[in-house]
Amino acid sequence: MKTLLDLESIRTAQLSRLVRRKLGKSGAGDGSVAERSVMICGGTGCTSSDSMLIADAFEQAVTSQGIQDKIDIVRTGCFGLCELGPVVIIYPEEVFYSRVKVKDVAEIVDEHLLQGKIVEHLVYQQSLEDGRIKPLHEVDFFRKQQRIALRNCGTIDPEDIDEYIAMNGYKALHKVLTTMDPAEVVAEVKEAGLRGRGGGGFPTGVKWETAAKQRTGQKYMICNADEGDPGAFMDRSILEGDPHSVLEGMAIAGYAIGANHGFIYLRAEYPIAVKRVQAAIKQARDYGLLGEDLFGSGFSFDISVRLGAGAFVCGEETALMNSVEGKRGMPNPKPPFPAVSGLWGQPTVINNVETLANVPIILLEGASWYGSIGTEKSKGTKVFALGGKVVNTGLVEVPMGITLREVIYEIGGGIPGGKAFKAVQTGGPSGGCLTSEHLDRPIDYDTLLSLGSMMGSGGMLVMDEETCMVDVARYYLDFTRDESCGKCAPCRIGTKRLLEILEKITEGKGTMEDLDVLEELSEQIKAASLCGLGQTAPNPVLSTLKYFRDEYIAHVVDKKCPSGVCRSLITYTIDAEKCKGCSLCARKCPTGAITGKVKEPHTIDPLVCIKCGICFDSCKFAAIYKS
Repeated sequence: MKTLLDLESIRTAQLSRLVRRKLGKSGAGDGSVAERSVMICGGTGCTSSDSMLIADAFEQAVTSQGIQDKIDIVRTGCFGLCELGPVVIIYPEEVFYSRVKVKDVAEIVDEHLLQGKIVEHLVYQQSLEDGRIKPLHEVDFFRKQQRIALRNCGTIDPEDIDEYIAMNGYKALHKVLTTMDPAEVVAEVKEAGLRGRGGGGFPTGVKWETAAKQRTGQKYMICNADEGDPGAFMDRSILEGDPHSVLEGMAIAGYAIGANHGFIYLRAEYPIAVKRVQAAIKQARDYGLLGEDLFGSGFSFDISVRLGAGAFVCGEETALMNSVEGKRGMPNPKPPFPAVSGLWGQPTVINNVETLANVPIILLEGASWYGSIGTEKSKGTKVFALGGKVVNTGLVEVPMGITLREVIYEIGGGIPGGKAFKAVQTGGPSGGCLTSEHLDRPIDYDTLLSLGSMMGSGGMLVMDEETCMVDVARYYLDFTRDESCGKCAPCRIGTKRLLEILEKITEGKGTMEDLDVLEELSEQIKAASLCGLGQTAPNPVLSTLKYFRDEYIAHVVDKKCPSGVCRSLITYTIDAEKCKGCSLCARKCPTGAITGKVKEPHTIDPLVCIKCGICFDSCKFAAIYKS
């Protein structure tokens, strides 16, 4: 069992290494190589682009040069700028190399590590300014971010518990176990104003307080890591980059509510997160930071991992608990709420990954510090997975109250290709689509709800002028229809009927009466569904009907898709004046719909054309247009 003295010894030893990692150590003036740290992104995105092979190549290269004692090669967590991966950052210069390939490693080692010459053609261009390298916090992508939940991601080795301890890891757990009683911990979290980051935004301290008041011999703590929203990767990145922050948060929560065991419900499709969480649990047990009598306080707490099979509905807390119990993942009616009667009928608190990652720093820095960030009713920061039609896709953490415009244009870099912004979807399948009129509204729980969207777990999908909003609604309904567990009729049947109407409209067969049915049916599904999946499934339909009704009318009345997305409503035509008769389109057409002589204008038979768009994509003379 580790004592406070043990932790401080580790912290002191490791902190000097981490400080040296950031500051470096120059050579002794005798031509020796300076000490440097090579931080390589080990998140899922960069790993899928061979970042681990890049790390191997660095290790081999520095060893072959005999400088392995001077160079620290670290496989770390997500830096956030996923669009530019694989990412390599070298300290102390803080040089941000982007889209690095294995073949680039030798050049970086020869030029940068051996000679101190920055390889400028591999550097992230926005970090270069007048011949100097800007620190990362000055780069537009990072300038307005404030990392709390992501505080250690990209900074430490997530598989080394000592590095987490060096960053004040497990210090909060020691503090609460030795200087605070459970009620004081609950009060501190309530005062901080931490709300659940999993979607609903329920006050975390209130949930803990309810469970703490239950008089029973057994209670449970659950971390919901079943992140199933399309395009969402916030929780995954925290677990991959800083798993111990979640373990420490769970242990503190367990102490606060009187639970001695916790479960991390983690989807099996996250293999890197699974590996690192399991390694972190073992390390914490070996150090006596999980298990019996933590810090000699008499409090015992341990954690088990349960792998989910990929059912979106298991993100709902009662369905999740059924799955942990070995039952089919289907929701139960509430009340009773889990904090009163949850796992195996015992009081249970369920918080998501991001919520728990905030807990240790709140207990270290204090409620007033945390409450000073954000807005009056939405405290702290929020992590978003910024994706879609935006220049800088990736992971961002911003203070609550920042505007959509700041996130999309200042952090995200705006819309690529000079195209116009059209909409942003917040909250994933449960959220709604907002327009350019909302770009200057603050991002917080209540504002997003008032606009017909929601915070959700943190997905933020940007759409440009070429996006069809009817098709967006159809896409999300297709997802929620598939993911409905089928237990209640409003969701099981209602989402299917909504999808059928949307498909009818995108095929040019809709009527104005269908729009009225969409609204009425959506409201009924929201009111009558058993769980949050069904209650929020109609949000994309209602928000697009509210803000983009003209697009629905164009599909229904004009039988046209203004964005040229819905295949059934597209007509491809060849402009005779632009067509050079190269016959490339005719040769690529899978149905032989295009005919014409070489060097003469071609034509498309609309009865044979299947509207696949191959001709449009292959024409080198912009002679084919769609309407």
